[in-house]
Amino acid sequence: MYSIFDFSSIRNLIAKGLDGESQFRILIDAMHGATGPYVQRIFHQELGAPLEDLIRCNPLPDFGGTHPDPNQTYATMLIEKMKEGVHHFGAAFDGDGDRNMILGGDGFFVTPSDSLAVIANNMKLIPYFQLTGIRGLARSMPTAGAVDRVAAKLRVNFAEVPTGWKFFGNLMDAGRLSLCGEESFGTGSDHIREKDGIWAALAWLSVIAETKKSVANLVEDLWKEYGRHFFCRYV
Repeated sequence: MYSIFDFSSIRNLIAKGLDGESQFRILIDAMHGATGPYVQRIFHQELGAPLEDLIRCNPLPDFGGTHPDPNQTYATMLIEKMKEGVHHFGAAFDGDGDRNMILGGDGFFVTPSDSLAVIANNMKLIPYFQLTGIRGLARSMPTAGAVDRVAAKLRVNFAEVPTGWKFFGNLMDAGRLSLCGEESFGTGSDHIREKDGIWAALAWLSVIAETKKSVANLVEDLWKEYGRHFFCRYV
């Protein structure tokens, strides 16, 4: 992670906030999954977030009797706490840590499609991509098309793939993909060729630290530049 992100920049954001004077409060929910110890090590020990802002970090075999799915149905504890207006950034990770949900202040919900597009639109602010360049962007077929527009603006390779992370892996193996995501809350890059929830949260914090913009402002900027894109899941 040290070779991918500027930890000192994120640490400074958390300590001094967007205005350089007040703390930027983050709230991370590990949902009693496997990421708990890593959340505490990275966000507390390395980045200085208070331990009380890292919730449900003790892994449990039954996930505390809840469903460890980071979405608006099952991550209600995080959503309700974010709505209190104390924290500026929230993230939840699923049981094995490969999926993530991102929230802004007052519970501002970021769709997985918009999350992918915001990161893509600001990739050049992340040290890893400054070194490797942008080989391409991709999304799964059900995912809304915001990232398509970003790829067109950046003039980089773009691909729409069938549902299934293995299709992203094929593109990475071919050297044609740097960042990808799916509407089921999975986001990842070619740093490990897999979905990575903690990586996604750190990517967001990196962008916030460099732009000095809130989660809501970054998403609204995306909408203004590329329009709003939607997906709908039927059950």
